[in-house]
Amino acid sequence: MPASPSTARAINDRHALRLLQQEGPLTAGQLKQLTGLSRPTVADLVERLTAAGLIAVVGEAGEQRRGPNAKVYGIVADRAHLAALDVRTEGVSVAVADLVGRVLAEASMPITGDMGTGPAVEQAVALVERVVKEADADRLHTVGIGAPGLIDPASGELRDSSGLPEWHRRLVAALQERLPEAGVSVENETNLAALAEQRDGVARDRDTFVLLWLGHGTGAAVVLDGALRRGASGGTGEIGFLPVPGTTTLPSAPDCEGGFHGLAASTAVVELAAAHGVPAEPGQEPSVVGVLRAAVGVVRAAVGQVRGVEGGGSRPEGGAEASRPERPGETPGPASEDEVSPSASATPAARFLDALADRLAVGVASVVAILDPGCVVLGGEVGQAGGEELAGRVRDRIARMTPLPTEVRTTTLGGGAVLRGALLTARDRAQEELFTPGERPIQRW
Repeated sequence: MPASPSTARAINDRHALRLLQQEGPLTAGQLKQLTGLSRPTVADLVERLTAAGLIAVVGEAGEQRRGPNAKVYGIVADRAHLAALDVRTEGVSVAVADLVGRVLAEASMPITGDMGTGPAVEQAVALVERVVKEADADRLHTVGIGAPGLIDPASGELRDSSGLPEWHRRLVAALQERLPEAGVSVENETNLAALAEQRDGVARDRDTFVLLWLGHGTGAAVVLDGALRRGASGGTGEIGFLPVPGTTTLPSAPDCEGGFHGLAASTAVVELAAAHGVPAEPGQEPSVVGVLRAAVGVVRAAVGQVRGVEGGGSRPEGGAEASRPERPGETPGPASEDEVSPSASATPAARFLDALADRLAVGVASVVAILDPGCVVLGGEVGQAGGEELAGRVRDRIARMTPLPTEVRTTTLGGGAVLRGALLTARDRAQEELFTPGERPIQRW
């Protein structure tokens, strides 16, 4: 059944606006070429979008050209303003952007655990209001929030999870109350990081991949055939609860310490480094932020030392091995002498990276065996610090542990992927609403 004239116009308008978002300002002639529409149809949609205040003339195509065809049209960026929040256990980061996603102002603030729920919420809301003011935005149209924990797939609300601060859930409600005209949505932080990696990061060429988040804790996001998979309860990717060899106990419903989290979270990384003679810098504060900084520091230092020892020489793909991947039922341990190359066993830094890769490979292999994603991205602050030195080691182990071909890549966005993903989500929601008047916004993810 052919579309009605009004539906066809709406489809054409949205297509043109998407092109202006992706390509930047365009002339009517360029819109005609990219859309395949006729010249009169393009002229009509340009007139409609201009009258609606969604696009405006932003320049001319060239000094030698004059007339309607030379006009360059762009999205009216200040038609709406968006906010993105990255909510962590001990802090929050905020960015405010215009309708095309250009960041106008951003700031971060630590929020300590002893502050109390009410004061913590007030400080976070005050930070949002301050960044909005610094961005010179009259009001917010859409707010996207990334937070740890489970998101109820039915209600879209952050579920009450043990071990996470109460102010996280209260913050969402407070923003909805203080910003009644804004659409406020919350998504799991690792899911948003995966969105950012697919749109702006290392997974731009992948429709199917898994992001393994390595930050203060661990997490995973699963993207299959271009769509994020959340699961029946919103818990897809809670890899921290995965039972693995090498821990002293099993995970429990309220505590993932006995699972993969116990092998790959920041605290475990710091302890593993110390056991291999790569100590953290002294003076790190005993907090979530301090432990994460220490983990990033030891991994980055180890990578630097390995590269320094190797100098200008080339390392075999994935790095030298100083330990072998565990077999089922075995705990992480050193390789035998005939499995270790001389360069790999030369430094404590190399042995630490090998041991860390052993641990990560256990989790990655489990994901690969079930999902066969073809690509795993090591994300988060620790994943970024490990770079190709760590990713290559994991890649080599996975190649020996499974017959399924799997790329292992390093994040290009690091810890900033969550905030970027929240901003992309807010922008998508705002554009869906503004670009399609009268229709309910479509949730792409």
